[in-house]
This record gives sequence, structure tokens and C-alpha cells, in this order.
Amino acid sequence: MARCESAAARPHRTRTDREEDPVSIKAEYIWIDGTQPTAKLRSKTRILPDGSRLPRWGFDGSSTNQAEGHASDLVLEPVFSCPDPIRGGDHLLVLCEVLHTDLTPHPSNTRALLRPVAERFAGQEPIFGIEQEYTFLKGDRPLGFPEGGGYPAPQADYYCGVGADAIFGREIVEKHLDLCLAAGLGLSGINAEVMPGQWEFQVGALAPLEVSDHMWVARWLLHRTAEEFGVTASLDAKPAKGDWNGAGAHTNFSTRAMREGYDAIITACEALGQDDKPLEHVRQYGTGIEDRLTGAHETAPWDAYSYGASDRGASVRIPWQVEVEKKGYIEDRRPNANVDPYVVTRLIVDTCCTELARREQI
Repeated sequence: MARCESAAARPHRTRTDREEDPVSIKAEYIWIDGTQPTAKLRSKTRILPDGSRLPRWGFDGSSTNQAEGHASDLVLEPVFSCPDPIRGGDHLLVLCEVLHTDLTPHPSNTRALLRPVAERFAGQEPIFGIEQEYTFLKGDRPLGFPEGGGYPAPQADYYCGVGADAIFGREIVEKHLDLCLAAGLGLSGINAEVMPGQWEFQVGALAPLEVSDHMWVARWLLHRTAEEFGVTASLDAKPAKGDWNGAGAHTNFSTRAMREGYDAIITACEALGQDDKPLEHVRQYGTGIEDRLTGAHETAPWDAYSYGASDRGASVRIPWQVEVEKKGYIEDRRPNANVDPYVVTRLIVDTCCTELARREQI
């Protein structure tokens, strides 16, 4: 597998004396913009001498909803890099944080908010696996919906299906998977979802910053791959109104204590339901949460909290094997497909690890 690394840790590569001509690499700088209510990915290419460190780079924040025109300069700070599987060779994808020119984090920089929380609770060894659902659109209709209008057969045979009558866009999905693996990203699987043209890939299990970095780059590769096929990869939480499943980003979470015992599993589930925590989380779990979390289509109502074993209608599910083995992880089923992974991992770590630490002190 190709190697991914933090940009700060990326070493110099030396050249031999016999190499006379300079060799350049294309570094695709990727960042999250300030579009509201759901941020978008942006990127641009910088040509760098082979072996050079990844430098900071400026950009026009007034064109990305991150600055006013009279003070538009912002800074891209490389934080994670991996091989560029599209361009190949030594070319790189470079994920960046957005900073002001005084090098303080920009308000849109949610990674900067996750970092101290992840560091504070690193001793509990939190890890995540995020299930990214998405929908291919041709124009404004999901791939597989009749082009002239109307609807396909009701959802039943599409989930993990096979055959041209059930599956739409597999060639895009397979290419995206291959690109992610070539980049060294931590994907752990793919599957077709419940609605035509709807798919899922999973990232993890990885630490909070790592899973989030890998997810953002995998999303960029998804959009870039779909672009080549003339379709849109949508993270809309409810891409088709009516009796169709929405699109989520089910977030699986555990700490060392949860992986060792069931009491910690229950503590985490109860922590997520304490006081005003349910609404605090849901309000930051992605745009259109009320449209998706209706209590139908394998969801709990957005304004109610519950947890249970094997219950896909609960806010948080305890997988059946976890209940049997009395250790493992939990699945927060509430996050939308368009959730910011830096936000959801920060909220879950802060809420659950704070309570787990408190219980250990009692």
C-alpha cells in the first residue's frame, strides 16, 4: 500500500550527483472552504522541485467564502500528504488547514478544533470507522431513476445488489476504490446502498485526526472520479424526497476501555444521551438532519435519543457481536453524509472520553 504521512513529517528526498536535470512534482493542494451551510472542497496545483518540503501557500479567500475582498489573502498549511493516484509518479495530494496571514486558524478550520481534543484524550486510544454514504446524480436525478421522469421500483433489491437492473455506477465506485487504495488511504470496504445510484465506502478504523484527514481526501477523490464520468457525487442527506432512504455517515467509535469491557460501552452510550448532548451533537451532524432523521427509513427521530443492541432505528446502535462478546464499539447512526468528520469525531471524543475519564476517577 502507498504511504500517507503528515506533511510535517514528510522527509527530504536526496538526489544523486549523476542527476543533472531538475525533476518537478505536481502537488495538488486541497482545502475545505467556507461555504455555508455545507463546506465544499477546493484544490489547486503547485509545481515543486522533487525532494523539497511542502511550503505554505496563499490563496484568494474572497473566492471561497472565507474572506472579504479588501483583505482576501489566506494561507494553506500542509498537514497531510499522500501519493496522487490520478497523476501517478511522485506527484502528491496535499491536504491543508486554512490559516489567517498571522498563522492563526481561520474560523472555517475545524481541524484546528479537533487537534487539542484528540491530544487531550490520546491516552484512551479513541478510534473511528466512518461509513460514507453518497448518491450519484445525473442532472438533478439519482443515477438509475428514469431519465424522463417517474420513479424506479421501490427500494428492496438495490442494497448490496448485483445486475444492471439494480446497480448503477459500479464502474465509478470501483475506480474510486482503486484510487484510494493506491493513495494509501485507510478504506476498509464499499457496498451498494438502499436507493438506486446510492453507494457507501468505509474509512477506518483510525485515530480521530487520521480518519478525518483520510475521509476528506477520499471525498476529494470521489468528486474527482465522478467528474470524469460526467456525474455528480452528492453528499445530500435526502437526495430523493419520498419513500427513499437518506444518506448518512454512520460513525463507529471505541476507546481502549470499550474494546476491553461492556461497562465502558454503556457509559459511552449514556454519555451521548445526557442533558443537552443529543441536540448539541445533532445540530452539528450535517445540513438537512431533520429531513433524514424522521424515525423512518432506519433512523431515529432527530429530536429524540435512544440506544440499543442491533437496533437500526436507534440513535446509537450496539452491534450484536458487541453485546455477545461484551466489548467492542458503538455506532452513532445520526451523522449525515455531509457531516464534517473533524466535527463529529471531536464531539464524540469530547463527550464520551470526558465521561469515561470521570467514571475511572470515581
